[in-house]
Amino acid sequence: MPHRENPIDTAEQREHELLALSYYQHPEIQAAREEIRAYWLDLAKPSAVMQSCFESSFDEVMFGAVGWALNQDPLYPKVVTITRLPHNLGRHSIPGSRWGIDNPDSVYRVIPISGEESYVIRGRVAQRRLVENYFTLWSPVMQTVGLLSGHDLRVDEDGYFEITVDSSPADGRANHIQSGPEAHEFYIRDVIADWAADRANELSIERLGGTPPRPPFSEQENLERIKAYMHKWATNTTRWNRQALDRPVNAFDFVIDRGATARCAGRSTSWGTSRCRIRTAR
Repeated sequence: MPHRENPIDTAEQREHELLALSYYQHPEIQAAREEIRAYWLDLAKPSAVMQSCFESSFDEVMFGAVGWALNQDPLYPKVVTITRLPHNLGRHSIPGSRWGIDNPDSVYRVIPISGEESYVIRGRVAQRRLVENYFTLWSPVMQTVGLLSGHDLRVDEDGYFEITVDSSPADGRANHIQSGPEAHEFYIRDVIADWAADRANELSIERLGGTPPRPPFSEQENLERIKAYMHKWATNTTRWNRQALDRPVNAFDFVIDRGATARCAGRSTSWGTSRCRIRTAR
């Protein structure tokens, strides 16, 4: 089956990364970066060994926050790959963006949506289907509110598919994900078991319903959102790490803290069925 383009190195992805780089170099963002650096070091109080690894990792987390923050408009959604390695785009050096969920055998992509809008996600699978692939719909605090497994994805004879996304039930529609007021963004994971033979799915997103009622977010709106995401990424990373570092040696019970109160005992998530307890961070 012929392939039209690299599923990750798309024109949309390159444009987004160059946009993120331009914002990352903006004086307001550079100033915020230094403030957050000091804040994070004071918050984490790392050992000398930990701090020796801090600078390069800090840059990746901050650039990852920029890229994610710039794809938060549900009226103008894009398919953006996150947690990438450093790489070059022509003469531009694109920083890495690995943060929190970095996994060398997974490709992560995000798409912002609104429960008030309707969308269609189009794509194509490779002839060799992925061992694991999830289209997970998240709330603003990363709770799963909708899910479609790649094992259930219906495709045509050439591997093409469409996923409808709106607030209505499926009513017989295949490849449908019902959204709602809590819907915030898709978090899509393709697991690559064999990098020589496997290939991530091709993906695109279209918002339905005509011309959006407003223009895209302004530069100042983007700057404020980026600063908020940078601060959140630092705070969340430290809080999540504490869940492991503060546990007794060889203790396997834990609390998944995503900043929201909920219980999910036995709930099926994109990570499989798990027993967990989510609590509000203090």
